[in-house]
Amino acid sequence: MEEKPHIPAAPRKRKLPGWAIGVLWMSGAIVLLSVTSYQTGFLQLTSSGTTQTAVRLALPILLAGLGGLWSERAGVVNIGLEGMMVMGTWGAAWAGYHWGPWAALVAAVVFGALGGLLHAIATVSFGVNHIVSGVAINLLGAGLTKYLSTLVFFPVSHNPRQSPPIQPFDTYSAAGFADWLGELEQGQRLIISDVAGILRGLVTGVSPLTMLTILLVPLSYYLLWRTRFGLRLRSVGENPHAADSLGVKVYFHKYVAVIVSGGLAGLGGAALVLNPGQLSYLEGQTGGRGFIGLAAMIFGNWRPGGLLGGAALFGYADGLQLRSGGETVLALVYGVVLLLGVIVVYQLIKRKWFSAAAAIVVAVLLYLLYISLDEIPGEFVSYAPHMVTLAVLAVASQRLRMPAADGLVYRRG
Repeated sequence: MEEKPHIPAAPRKRKLPGWAIGVLWMSGAIVLLSVTSYQTGFLQLTSSGTTQTAVRLALPILLAGLGGLWSERAGVVNIGLEGMMVMGTWGAAWAGYHWGPWAALVAAVVFGALGGLLHAIATVSFGVNHIVSGVAINLLGAGLTKYLSTLVFFPVSHNPRQSPPIQPFDTYSAAGFADWLGELEQGQRLIISDVAGILRGLVTGVSPLTMLTILLVPLSYYLLWRTRFGLRLRSVGENPHAADSLGVKVYFHKYVAVIVSGGLAGLGGAALVLNPGQLSYLEGQTGGRGFIGLAAMIFGNWRPGGLLGGAALFGYADGLQLRSGGETVLALVYGVVLLLGVIVVYQLIKRKWFSAAAAIVVAVLLYLLYISLDEIPGEFVSYAPHMVTLAVLAVASQRLRMPAADGLVYRRG
């Protein structure tokens, strides 16, 4: 019998590593902002001041998102991040007023972790619906901190809704490098000045909390994806019954994940209190950032790198509207029109006619909005981060893959 000739299999295309994809996305975003800034004349889009503000505002979102990542990778939905952040803000203000900023961080983690422990008891031990428990945590956090503020802060600050000011962290800057970047930024050269402005914002006025938060991103990746403990924790979020049959302590890993989630959310609350523009507890100061952190986690497809990009996006939108107002936010609409133009070309190359037509319609509507207004009304500007959240989730929802057992109540046996 004649043997058939062996035909080698076609070589598989090698995918780019995650970090390379992230660099490409970041480079594309910088080019887009640079062109938009050049075309509209609004240099604030890539200025060092805007970048500094964006970093500070992205920290609580990033920390809340990391908290959601830990919890949901173990199969527990945590919409109580907002309440845990609120508890963290109060704990940070109380300890920071008495013992300084480092004590504020410790207390914020402890208060947030207590909220996470309560959520774990309700969902893991008693099988309460995860959404119901999360809503209860949010209500409890708001009510408890309001009571504690009246009891503790009112005699000192004479305001039941605000704490006395606390001592800030010292900040650090790369002085010589920052000065050189400042000269490049002032040169107003396309892309070069924009990159210099962004880099200058990243190396100026950096606090220890910023360094710690950035460090937590690769640390979370390493613990969850490169250790035996992380493998077991993620297996609990994918198939807890199979994990249990292999000897994995399902309840233990769920408890650890949710408590760590609460601690990270509490640390996000401390980032709000220790913001140089605030430096005190203020009732309602979280402003829904716990939910935005959850949205950033979903945008990042339950991965630390994607979460970092989502937090940067939402922090940038928030910082831009706070620092520059409606005119610059309107310029950002022009940038979205340019982005949609790129999407249209891509969809046409892929021969996806319906998607290309939809992108064209949206681009035309946004361009008409851009040319018909002098600035975005202030009532809408303050909600820019929330609108960006909705838009991003609508676009990203087509490629998401959540943990298989996320939100399911687990009972052993």
